[in-house]
Amino acid sequence: MSATIDPTLLDDLVRRGLIAHSTDSSALREALTSGSVRFYVGFDPTAPSLHMGNLLQLTTARRLQEAGHTPYLLVGGATGMIGDPRDSGERTFNSLDTVKEWSERVRRQVAPFVSLEGSNGATIVNNYDWTASLSTIDFLRDIGKHFPVNRMLQRDVVARRLESGISYTEFSYVLLQSMDFLNLYRDHGVTLQHGATDQWGNITAGVELIRRADAGQAHGFVTPLVTKPDGTKYGKTEGGALWLEAEMTSPYAFHQFWLNVDDSQVGQMLRFFTFLSHDEIEAIEGEMGEKPWLRAGQKRLADEVTTLVHGASETDSAKAAAAALFGGGDLHGLSPDTLAAALRDAGSTSVASLVPVVDLLVETGLVKSKGEARRTISEGGAYLNNVRVEDPDAQPVTSDLIAGSWLVLRRGKKQFAGVEVG
Repeated sequence: MSATIDPTLLDDLVRRGLIAHSTDSSALREALTSGSVRFYVGFDPTAPSLHMGNLLQLTTARRLQEAGHTPYLLVGGATGMIGDPRDSGERTFNSLDTVKEWSERVRRQVAPFVSLEGSNGATIVNNYDWTASLSTIDFLRDIGKHFPVNRMLQRDVVARRLESGISYTEFSYVLLQSMDFLNLYRDHGVTLQHGATDQWGNITAGVELIRRADAGQAHGFVTPLVTKPDGTKYGKTEGGALWLEAEMTSPYAFHQFWLNVDDSQVGQMLRFFTFLSHDEIEAIEGEMGEKPWLRAGQKRLADEVTTLVHGASETDSAKAAAAALFGGGDLHGLSPDTLAAALRDAGSTSVASLVPVVDLLVETGLVKSKGEARRTISEGGAYLNNVRVEDPDAQPVTSDLIAGSWLVLRRGKKQFAGVEVG
């Protein structure tokens, strides 16, 4: 990738709402317009997959790289052993083998979002490489001496934990992350770090460490937390996480998530997670205002983000599955993997052998009783593989099985469920 500097980068980030806080804005602007800045963003392997919150950092890193700057994507093999302090309770530590496995998963996940080639090609680093061999004495002498305890106690997350208790392990996390910034500054010339809002204290501590230890100048900014309409945050710790790993959140479920974003959030999500221009986004918002029932914003958002994460082929498969399941299309034309993922996400039931449709409607929970099932069929509201069931005594046969093992039952237009046979 060419390192031609785009002087409008910071303005674009601000217009997209991606700058929640930053160090001195004039110094940051000067740095970003005077040459290719080496920057870093970190990802701790605290789960088998990255999630939606991490995706915002990956798209931000890509924006910086496309504007001519040079990414260092840091996998936290060391910091992932400890975990950043959270609002309540100590973290459960994972074994070294688990963290190593998850670190490799993270490394594979982050790589496709940036270019590894060209004059500003990305570098992927692991902080375990420079932390594992560091002695306690060296850590305390070289790093710890620069951190006044009174200032550390003033950090919001620490202050909230003082009454209930916080271990020295989690208390020391900020030192480790700051040391990462110092190490990358010394060895690679990295002068900028970005992250989510909850990383602001860690980032500014790293900027301060570089000033204290090396009399150097560094910069930082944080993006807003992505929250639901009710103000709670998306992420792996709040339940219902949106994972980037297809085995944990299928491309179909991923696409459906974005399709169901609330109207009030679509514009923000388009600015945060897509690379559409401001004019394109404003045109989509205008169309939504005039014809909200078409859900043009959600459709474009789902297509753009799913393609970014999973590729165009998986986006097409997810759309075909939704069209077949909700629109009465040809279910037999879907790939077995996509169909299975869609049905499992929607809710599926396993049966040992083929049984009457009446029983299947009850088994899947689409109706509460056989009597209700028979009424649904007689009223024309029951479907098997998108074909209306007219006989209350109907029973599927082997040739009805899709991909060798699946049946799709639907009640009305929107309620459907999968049945896996065998």
